Amino acid sequence: MPAWVKGASTDMDTAIAAAAELLGAARTPVIAGLNAEVSAIRAAYDLAGRVGASLDTLGAAGTYAELGALSRSGAMTSTPAEVVGRADAVLVVGAKPWSTELTGRILEARPSRGRAAGAERALMALGTGAPQAALTVPAEGGLLPGLALLRAHLRGHLAEASPTADLARTLAASLYVAVLYDPAEVGEMGVETIQGLVIDLNETTRAFSLAVPGETQDRAVVPVAAWTTGQAPRTGFGRRVPEHDPWRFDAARQVAAGEADAALWLASVPAPAPGWLSRIPSIALVGDASPEAAEVVIAVGVPGRDLGGVLWNETRGALTYWPARAGGAVAADLPSAASVLSRLTDHLAGRSDTAC
Repeated sequence: MPAWVKGASTDMDTAIAAAAELLGAARTPVIAGLNAEVSAIRAAYDLAGRVGASLDTLGAAGTYAELGALSRSGAMTSTPAEVVGRADAVLVVGAKPWSTELTGRILEARPSRGRAAGAERALMALGTGAPQAALTVPAEGGLLPGLALLRAHLRGHLAEASPTADLARTLAASLYVAVLYDPAEVGEMGVETIQGLVIDLNETTRAFSLAVPGETQDRAVVPVAAWTTGQAPRTGFGRRVPEHDPWRFDAARQVAAGEADAALWLASVPAPAPGWLSRIPSIALVGDASPEAAEVVIAVGVPGRDLGGVLWNETRGALTYWPARAGGAVAADLPSAASVLSRLTDHLAGRSDTAC
């Protein structure tokens, strides 16, 4: 079980004791990343309640872009399977969706269900194009102005000939339109504009949006946060009850402002650690561990590789159990992140200065 304290290799018990000492001495700790299986995310919330920590996620920028727009205007969304099976027109907004597995699946097949079954699929781009796109409209002023211009053409507010006008006509003439975007790339106003665009298209055809936020487990954190606290992920337990505040509990902002004095980085699904982690005393529970990652580092099993776990499945658009990889390099001596967090919580439970 690889574990290190201040760069020196040690055993699990010593590492957990050092982590408990670090968290127990903190006044305003943060637990960040949460890029992990559902059981570990739940355990992180339990630990936060024990030590009065706040929580933040790896993909919070995209998560809150989505949640902010959803709270004001709602959303008309689809699923990956529906887009692959039904969409005869796909608009890719920005650069990031081009690198996703979903876009590859869209490129490989024609629509197979509904009115568009068997038809050619028109793949279009706004902002960054790709060789596979039949029509690319550069967004020279940025994605948000480009989306607003496209919506103006769709609503008949602009009539001059332009690539944007051609794109608007193609979308309006399609049977099932899907708009793919990365919420962190387009931002909150971009997400809201995309939802307005989809609403406009639904006046004459069928259209839906589909966020493709990348490799983070934020889509798993959101429901865990909801059923645990009744709120979204950025939550603090400093007053022993969950308080939600997207600005206050932004981990990077807290560290920059000197408000946080310790951190636990959870990434059993491997992900780069943020630069701010080295600025304060820190603990790292990570799938790909190195002694330099934090003051206390504990290597944990990677869900879906070393051990089983429930993760967000981007292909299905749902939480899915992923077993340990058969025949893979299973590290049997690596503990689960949930078990380490539970041991850490139990270790702290007997301390009078951290008991709830």
